[in-house]
Amino acid sequence: MEKNKKKRRKKYDILRFALKCVCIPAAAVLIILYMNKFYRKIDDGKYMDITKFSTLGIYVSEVQIGNLGSSHGAYDFNYDALTERGYSCFNFANTSQSYNYDYAVLKEFGNYLGKGSVLFIPVSYFSFNNEVVNDTEREAMSIRYYHCLSPENIPDYDLYVDIVTHKLPILSAGEDILKLFPQFNLSLTVYAAEGDGIDEAAFASRAQERYSRHFDNKEEYFMPERIEELYEIIHYCKEHEITPVLITTPFSKYYRDLVSEKFLTEFESVIDKVVADTGVSYYDYSYDARFRGNLSYFMDADHLNSEGAAYFMEILAEEVTELKNILSSP
Repeated sequence: MEKNKKKRRKKYDILRFALKCVCIPAAAVLIILYMNKFYRKIDDGKYMDITKFSTLGIYVSEVQIGNLGSSHGAYDFNYDALTERGYSCFNFANTSQSYNYDYAVLKEFGNYLGKGSVLFIPVSYFSFNNEVVNDTEREAMSIRYYHCLSPENIPDYDLYVDIVTHKLPILSAGEDILKLFPQFNLSLTVYAAEGDGIDEAAFASRAQERYSRHFDNKEEYFMPERIEELYEIIHYCKEHEITPVLITTPFSKYYRDLVSEKFLTEFESVIDKVVADTGVSYYDYSYDARFRGNLSYFMDADHLNSEGAAYFMEILAEEVTELKNILSSP
């Protein structure tokens, strides 16, 4: 009798263990799926800048004037005045978007650029390197393109990242998961406006920070693969009857004056070779007197604010031959 009781007890323990093995993971999966449902709204909010691509073909088509680029493209091109005049314009740039992603975006959405259109390709001082400064930024930048590009156009495509990005973003939430719980919201750093005046000392300090971000701890300022990607972008444009225009956007004196002559010499040498090899035009506004000392046109040391970007577009409309040709045609 005692022996049978032990056997039954053993079977019961085994069954209970098996149920735990099934129920605990199942409960964990259900919890993850439940939290994922709510986290998706938070995750989608992080990629609002990418949603602009969804307007192509709906609100914007047959683009006549556009630009690629990183933050210098995203912030420094203001097409409001041109769109009011009836021109179809689109900004394909995103913060920290390097040439390999410029090229990926162009392959994905280049069909919306009309024949004879003008595409500005910003050439910034970090364009032949990377603006991102660590693996966390690099991963965050890469993930956003899974929201807007086809797998074949995403550089270094990873199926796992794709699944996590689209199906279970909760698995890659990191500290953002705390946003599901209001009582644990992370504190945010808010930068107040300077008021009516401009604190030039603070502006100079931020310029040093921007310079350090772009130049410090870089093993190579001119990566061969970045230069090759620029050639590929230009080749794509010519193959599809799009007019590529290289351009360096305005910088404040506090940023530009930190850059060494040695770097500028090599930078100009690289661009000169690209121009000689491809025949594209290059316009350099990095040292333009209309901007460099006029801090009211800048949101920080190397990005124009909305007023500055609007003024910059007025200048481009008057001085860039390729753009003038479009604006002067009936």
